[in-house]
Amino acid sequence: MENQVAESKNFIEQIIEKDIEEGCYEHITTRFPPEPNGYLHIGHAKSILLNYGLAGKYNGSFNMRFDDTNPTKEKEEFVDSIKEDIKWLGADWEDRLYFASDYFDKMYEAAIKLIKKGKAYVCDLTADEIREYRGTLTSPGKDSPYRNRTVEENLELFENMKDGKYADGEKVLRAKIDMSSPNINMRDPIIYRVAHMTHHRTGDKWCIYPMYDFAHPIEDAIEGVTHSICTLEFEDHRPLYDWVVRELEYPHPPKQIEFAKLYLTNVVTGKRYIKKLVEDGIVDGWDDPRLVSIAALRRRGFTPESIKMFVELCGVSKSNSSVDYAMLEYCIREDLKLKRPRMMAVLDPVKLIIDNYPEDKVEYLDVDNNQENPELGTRTVPFCRELYIDREDFMEEPPKKYFRLFPGNEVRLMHGYFVKCESFIKDEDGKVTEIHCTYDPETKCGTGFTGRKVKGTIHWVSARHAVNAEVRLYENIVDEEKGKLDEEGNLNLNPNSLTVLKNCMIEPDLARAEPAESFQFVRQGYFCVDTKDSTKGKPVFNRIVSLKSSFKLPK
Repeated sequence: MENQVAESKNFIEQIIEKDIEEGCYEHITTRFPPEPNGYLHIGHAKSILLNYGLAGKYNGSFNMRFDDTNPTKEKEEFVDSIKEDIKWLGADWEDRLYFASDYFDKMYEAAIKLIKKGKAYVCDLTADEIREYRGTLTSPGKDSPYRNRTVEENLELFENMKDGKYADGEKVLRAKIDMSSPNINMRDPIIYRVAHMTHHRTGDKWCIYPMYDFAHPIEDAIEGVTHSICTLEFEDHRPLYDWVVRELEYPHPPKQIEFAKLYLTNVVTGKRYIKKLVEDGIVDGWDDPRLVSIAALRRRGFTPESIKMFVELCGVSKSNSSVDYAMLEYCIREDLKLKRPRMMAVLDPVKLIIDNYPEDKVEYLDVDNNQENPELGTRTVPFCRELYIDREDFMEEPPKKYFRLFPGNEVRLMHGYFVKCESFIKDEDGKVTEIHCTYDPETKCGTGFTGRKVKGTIHWVSARHAVNAEVRLYENIVDEEKGKLDEEGNLNLNPNSLTVLKNCMIEPDLARAEPAESFQFVRQGYFCVDTKDSTKGKPVFNRIVSLKSSFKLPK
């Protein structure tokens, strides 16, 4: 049994447990280190939950740190949105909220230390020249003509860089490693650059900024991070990570571990693509429900529990793979099906009149909120002579196996009575405007009527009590048949990604719903109240997901 448990652990857990057994670390610390240059997406959720989950599993600490070393793209708006996303997912950093910019002084001192050790130098080559000198995957690089400057000269030049004496790009500080290394990242990488930019936290204090590959290991080491877990594209950067912490002589160096990113089929996660969609007005912001930013998924109606389930199903591995979006939809259905009430909403209404029902009578029918979960209780729904039903639930000339309303056919009104279609009225364009029925008062739901059976059951709302609502139906923003990108690298957009229905009719209890509250609309799908555009008494509903899917979990 013990072997079976061991085998179920992912490779990161195996590494951590080995480190604990060997006494490498007394206390496990992980971190999530986003750059505040955009909104987080579903892939980031995997990293957040992985790092937070590992810290919890090994009774360790989870740090939240913004890697704000590039002021050209960073905004306070992104800082705020990222914090909100992480809190929503349930990852608690407690009092450990950090910023890379907190350590700029220490990073500057670290660079000085490398210069004094003869491990860093100021270089005057342009960006193009540095690229040319670097060599290729098959040919070694060559030394910069400035590589052998003296320690004193480098200290003076680097101080001048800090004091703003050079223009952007005029000089850089490079690590002095090995220009013939088979790993291009080790060929004297740039560790500091001149950038006369105002930083969102430090203002104009600095005009030089550390490069990510230099800053990141220092941040981890300062914070006591033990396992620096990142995605596979940083695997080739690990030797540089290790070089930095080794040369700076940190007593408990962190260990970098890489895992595979989470890729979803046919979704847009690239920041430049989303930025263009926002700027072109194709979506109404980074939280548009057609996107898979965490903010968008939250607004669409996904729950933290559904995201956690999805991440767990995806697992942790060393090899990149893509996951079908249908699996994410499966997870939200599974999460909501027993939690949320099942309400009646008519998305494309047509009036149904029960000719033999008293005109002024109103009945209040007792209805289970969720037949699969009695704990959700019951509610009362008004029923009267005039109702709305969905247009697709009536056909003048039905095909075979159509069991809903058509002339002469009888169906059950959900929670109510049997009604039989007697006639219907059309307008001058041939569109049905009224359906006239008769009802059988003996057939009321819950009375135990067994006289005869009907094959069809349709939902409805009372016309006298119904509330008008806007409903938004979403499809993938990318045209799934054409693929994500065209030949020129532009997005193949789905013209039907958003359908807005303005005249939907909902039962009165739905009109009192709060922003972000979600429901199942019977026979339609799961919907939630939009957090941006809803107003009191005038809700806007986003469809989270339809009711049915062909997706099945792999065995």
